[in-house]
Amino acid sequence: MTDLKSMSLREMTEALEALGQPAFRGKQVFTWLHKGATSFDDMTNLPKALRDKLKTEYYITAPQVARKQVSRQDGTVKYLWELRDGNCIETVLMRYHHGNTVCISSQVGCRMGCAFCASTIAGKVRDLTPSEMLDQVLFTQLDSGLEISNIVLMGIGEPMDNLDTVLKFLELVNHPDGMNIGMRHISLSTCGVIPGIRRLADLGLQLTLSVSLHAPDSETRSRIMPVNRAYDVEDLFAACHDYFKKTGRRISFEYAMIDGVNDHDWQADLIAKKLKGMPGHVNLIPLNDVVESPFKPSKRIAAFQKRLESHGLTATVRRSLGGDIDASCGQLRRKAMEEARKGECSQ
Repeated sequence: MTDLKSMSLREMTEALEALGQPAFRGKQVFTWLHKGATSFDDMTNLPKALRDKLKTEYYITAPQVARKQVSRQDGTVKYLWELRDGNCIETVLMRYHHGNTVCISSQVGCRMGCAFCASTIAGKVRDLTPSEMLDQVLFTQLDSGLEISNIVLMGIGEPMDNLDTVLKFLELVNHPDGMNIGMRHISLSTCGVIPGIRRLADLGLQLTLSVSLHAPDSETRSRIMPVNRAYDVEDLFAACHDYFKKTGRRISFEYAMIDGVNDHDWQADLIAKKLKGMPGHVNLIPLNDVVESPFKPSKRIAAFQKRLESHGLTATVRRSLGGDIDASCGQLRRKAMEEARKGECSQ
């Protein structure tokens, strides 16, 4: 059985033509899937014989809500989706004045090992498929009744570690016959996988690249982010400068503020030095407490922001959303894993 929703419109049209169908059938099926059809029987403008044939060769992905939490503070919604194979992933719906943003996962688990992140505690299980990434946007919109206008790939997993799938997802979600969400409304986050950054630079996509920096010096970064041992921060800064030169697009640098680790003035000064000549934006993130992590939230966020701004950098503090619903990446899945022994979710 083949995952039909992971196909592009061209691939779907060719598959239908191979079944002896006219080309327009591909667009019909594509449209149905991107509207949220979960059964071939829903596709009422297709001949019954074709629907029956599709059932024998293809399947349609449709995640089930394993758990859903709604913040009483700000309306943020966190979904724990159960996938076809029983694995679970997280998606967060956030409401802003400029529209509704969905934060989606790219993998089941993560192998990057960042010391302050709950997503990586149990390691990586598998990559998601394009359809499983698309479903997070589509079914969040359908379940909430809210139109999704922005997407951030900052959920569970490292997008650059599953880049072919991510690029296929971007093609699907951007398609005018699908959800038609423009690239300029999409942000892709990486912990610093340099080959992926360079590949994106060559593609010239109009999305926003977000780099999870979290420390500007190799010693500190290697301590909290194992990826730095493979892709050193000095090389990462060089790749970011090259990315800006090629694309002309400003990079957003994510920076989780950790008490006594990465919140010193000299580190703010070093960030400014390394970003000189590039219009970077530094997004300071109040650290979420993770039970298994020894790191605690910094008390110097305002001072660190002021220090960055004194160098002419744009620095903002991310507004914390969903603090009462385990909205930090990986927290709800981790809790479900602890309870999985009771049978709710296999991962």
